[in-house]
Amino acid sequence: MANNDTIPPQSSAAPQQTPVPQAPLSQIQTSVPQPLPIQPSPAQSTPAQAPAGTPPTQNASSSSTRALPKLPKLPILKIVIGIVIFLVIIFLVTLFLPKGQEEKVTLNWWGLWEDPQIVEPIIAGYEKEHPNVDVVYSKQDPNQYRERVVVRSDQGNGPDIFLFHNTWYPMLSGLLVPLPTDVITQEAFQKTYYPVMQEDLIQNGAIYGIPFAADSLSLFVNTELLAAAGEPVPTTWEDFVGVARRLTVKEEDGTIRTAGAALGTYGNVTHAPDIISLLFLQQGIMMNQFGSSPQDEGDALDFYVSFAKGDQAIWNGDLPQSVVFFSQGKLAFYFGYSWDIFTIQRLNKDLQFTIHPVPSLFDRNTTVASYWVTGISNRSANQQEALAFLAYLAQKETVQKLYTEAAKTRPFGQLYPRVDLAESLKANTLIYPFVNQLKNARSSFFVSDTGDGSTGLNSVSNRYLENAVNGIITDGSSTQTVVETLNQGIAQVFAQYGIQ
Repeated sequence: MANNDTIPPQSSAAPQQTPVPQAPLSQIQTSVPQPLPIQPSPAQSTPAQAPAGTPPTQNASSSSTRALPKLPKLPILKIVIGIVIFLVIIFLVTLFLPKGQEEKVTLNWWGLWEDPQIVEPIIAGYEKEHPNVDVVYSKQDPNQYRERVVVRSDQGNGPDIFLFHNTWYPMLSGLLVPLPTDVITQEAFQKTYYPVMQEDLIQNGAIYGIPFAADSLSLFVNTELLAAAGEPVPTTWEDFVGVARRLTVKEEDGTIRTAGAALGTYGNVTHAPDIISLLFLQQGIMMNQFGSSPQDEGDALDFYVSFAKGDQAIWNGDLPQSVVFFSQGKLAFYFGYSWDIFTIQRLNKDLQFTIHPVPSLFDRNTTVASYWVTGISNRSANQQEALAFLAYLAQKETVQKLYTEAAKTRPFGQLYPRVDLAESLKANTLIYPFVNQLKNARSSFFVSDTGDGSTGLNSVSNRYLENAVNGIITDGSSTQTVVETLNQGIAQVFAQYGIQ
């Protein structure tokens, strides 16, 4: 709001001086020639000197030869006075300018999943407290998103604030701003966010983003199929295999009419790389050291493809996409993330299903975390303002408000990334398992639906993994051969992005 205080009146003017009569300009510029002085004769006496400090007297005869002081030219005087007045005005305007009149700053915020009307109340609340900041939100197309962020940033017209996937730090390390302690300290970050987020976002002693949402790979269960067969929800992989096989129904010609589970192939298994990552992690394979345990990798791949091999196969490549088959009520177990609920309910609003933790192996209940992070571009010309807005987005109240706004238009909002908000979702049994598993989740470069582009870390890694699965299922290659090829390919990817 503008300041209505008026500038105080200036002090009273200085006393006016009586103008000194000046000689006409013609007399100043023209002097009358004087005769040469006559040298005094020796007989004449020299005039006595005036006492010290007494002003010298002038006689009339010498007054016309003494030079008069020159006054400044009038235009120069006006310029000097004008400059002084201008500087005084600038000082007074700066002194009394209300804070609301500060120069406007525009922040470009790129998102992926939320429509503008959901984030608008969040932006409006911030702009009300910071009237000199305009936040412009842009919902981006997920396809080739990561490449677009990089290219536009290099061109100078990229975002100030943007979403990125939790696995993208190796690809964006040269673009992300490390967060200063006035945004969040490491102690506060470790207290507020899950261990997987600390592992992903704290790099070289600095924090490179604030989690925007949270999600974990979980087990979807068709309750009607299990109830009809009198089967319990499995908690171990051994139990999972038994129940999935008993729930599989085949026609006389071997066509699968109802599948117990969707594993074994790659192209028609939704989130295939995530499911294989789940097996890798539970087998004890560290993703940043992938390739160091070829035997364990081979065991995990053999277990995965066993669901689509031989007479005991419960899945094959001729079936529809697994999320579609589950929506049709023909698949008992489906592995997915929270956003798959929207797809399933859109395809079949009457389907009855529940969400459960993934099966465990050797008492390892590790699952895969896939979530999105808000970061600041070091190409931004307004980094300080962008960091201040990020601190606002990270506040507990802002996170809750964002969830509330989203829940007005769909069954639930982005799942809370903060540990201190997890219990507030406990009453919602459909989404709480995704949050509850985060304490045991890990990240994997083999992950789906990140939009990292054809040359991105995820996409290239997934292609090598797909070739490994198809090599065993379709080409009949040995597990040892495909693992060797897989490790050679992943080693090249890791070298390209400096993963150690």
